[in-house]
Amino acid sequence: MRSILILNGPNLNLLGTRQPEVYGSTTLADVEEMCRTFAQAIGVKVAFDQSNHEGDLVDALHAARGVHDGVVLNAGGYTHTSVALMDAISSVGLPTVELHLSNIHAREPFRHKSFIAPVAIGQICGFGARGYTLAMDALISHLEKTA
Repeated sequence: MRSILILNGPNLNLLGTRQPEVYGSTTLADVEEMCRTFAQAIGVKVAFDQSNHEGDLVDALHAARGVHDGVVLNAGGYTHTSVALMDAISSVGLPTVELHLSNIHAREPFRHKSFIAPVAIGQICGFGARGYTLAMDALISHLEKTA
């Protein structure tokens, strides 16, 4: 059975209360439950991690190697600043889907640059919490095509 790590970065623990006009009212617990339900329906295992600390996210990516088949990563603000996350994704060799709740390309110019995009298999943004299941579906499709 395939296994996906869903990794969330800084401030995503505040989903549902942090800028609901941008990120919606769905909590991180709601997102995880939605992903568990979807994973069960498509026959995959799913694990979750969240940290506000860049090094913890790098450690989670390293630990995913040999355990998970791919990663859905919402790196939050680290998307636009973290060479370390980009290098970790490259180093572990796991297919990674970059995910954002909001459409980063319709927001402030500094959000248009992603350090994750060059090492990700794709990017999903602007679909709110639904983006997580879209990312899972895209990742599974990619894994099936490359098997």
